[in-house]
Amino acid sequence: MPVDQPLPPVDEALAASPEPGPVLASGATADVFALDDAHVLRRYRSGADASSEVHLLRHVVAHGFPAPAVLEASGPDLVMERMHGPTLLQALAAGEVSLPDAAGILQDLHTRLHAIPAPEGWGPDQPESWPLVTGGPTVVHLDLHPGNVILTESHGPALVDWANARTGTAELDVSLTALIIAEVAVDAGGVYSQAARALLAAFLAATDVDPLTELDAAASLRAQDPSLVPGERELVPAAAVLVRDLVQVAAHP
Repeated sequence: MPVDQPLPPVDEALAASPEPGPVLASGATADVFALDDAHVLRRYRSGADASSEVHLLRHVVAHGFPAPAVLEASGPDLVMERMHGPTLLQALAAGEVSLPDAAGILQDLHTRLHAIPAPEGWGPDQPESWPLVTGGPTVVHLDLHPGNVILTESHGPALVDWANARTGTAELDVSLTALIIAEVAVDAGGVYSQAARALLAAFLAATDVDPLTELDAAASLRAQDPSLVPGERELVPAAAVLVRDLVQVAAHP
């Protein structure tokens, strides 16, 4: 749908139903349902209120950042603009996007996001869920990786899944992206380990933010992430070592 074309109205009865539509994605804490061609419903299974996430998401969209618009929100339910297109991860796997171009997309999204000042008076609904993120001057996503970037025609590369978003520092956000990619790279049995290492090197070369200043904090955060599947948490220390090594190699060629 063209970016300047208004979205059609939401079917409110459908959005409020227990089974609103086909499941598009299921994460550790929420499910995303397709309501129709223009709308999705993101519903938190715990029933937790998502108002702080809504506040941040509306804040970044108001600043022109490519992310889904929140159309309605009530408690754990967010009715959002539906983003159409493959994820950056899918495009990489299909050979439709090169590793350098993918690194440039990740770097550009970070740069654009970190140019947005933190909203005044914002605070997370559940501060204990990320105890090491005490705030900062900008909005941070904390889960910016190829699987959360959708290559849309209407918005270009757009960032989804804002469940972890907070206010913080650009260095922490970039470090977490590097760690997430590095985990794939250090997984010796992984199909994409070599490609992930190349993507990580390209991303670290593209960014003008020093990830080492917040690497230890990012590793601590990542190790506490409840969404990690069995085996992922054990990869975090080796991933941090790889990030540090690649940054140091780039600094001393």
